[in-house]
Amino acid sequence: MTAKVMAWTLSCLADGHRVVLASVVETAGSVPGKVGARLAMSADGQWVGTVGGAGLEMKVLQRCREHLSNHHQAFGEVLTYGLNKSAKGYEVTPLDSLCGGQVSLAIEVIIPMPHVLLMGGGHCGQAIAGSLDALGWHYSVHDTRNEYSSEEMYPNAEQRSSESVKVFFEDQTLDSLGRFSDVLLLGHDWAEDEERLRMLLTIFSDANATPDGIQGPRIGVIGSRSKWRAFEKVCRQEGIDQSILDAVICPIGLNIGAESPEEIAVAVVAQIMAAFKGADANAPTWRV
Repeated sequence: MTAKVMAWTLSCLADGHRVVLASVVETAGSVPGKVGARLAMSADGQWVGTVGGAGLEMKVLQRCREHLSNHHQAFGEVLTYGLNKSAKGYEVTPLDSLCGGQVSLAIEVIIPMPHVLLMGGGHCGQAIAGSLDALGWHYSVHDTRNEYSSEEMYPNAEQRSSESVKVFFEDQTLDSLGRFSDVLLLGHDWAEDEERLRMLLTIFSDANATPDGIQGPRIGVIGSRSKWRAFEKVCRQEGIDQSILDAVICPIGLNIGAESPEEIAVAVVAQIMAAFKGADANAPTWRV
């Protein structure tokens, strides 16, 4: 059962979904689930495994649902239950049970590692890919030029595509785009990036959602404010709501004075990391 639960958890994470994993870590006396018993629940409410069933499992499942509703970053806690309604002790939650034992569980929210879609495989895309490789994060590449989305140039990419922009987005939905944490528009041709942006935001618009209202992807555009104003005007003419446009990041990257592709990659990946960890990039880093 443990192997099944862990395999299911890894599959959900690979698809870009958060998972709560509950594991029995310590027991005393008579309990239904032994050390190592596990269950996992994904963001859509599906779950596999068991920590022993009955009232204990009902409590744990409810706790998992609460964590999936409240925590979008990695999170963990250890809970101890006394399997008797008269159970007493430090930080022990009594349950209406006749087992009489005590069980401690580790409950953790596991979030998928970032999977960045690089839409443009030129100098900046290559530099960003190198930084993502160093972090062990996932990325895919789309460039309408074959040589800039090749296996030779991007050997570690999860997916590589050189289809036209229209063909690439033909079958995309909000759910399919959910496998990406971030979509970065880095094209060599501003017209291609404009087309990508219109198609992306149309998908969000048709789904009646905003990028910050779902679990990814964040959308970022490389370029100047004047470029963004031009893109924004076209999107508004296409009927894209301003609230959706306001969620797009442009220009991408923290303001560190980056100029070269390698420096831009540092700024962009740092921005993604801050979002991934829920950190305020402008806050001081010292600790008391």
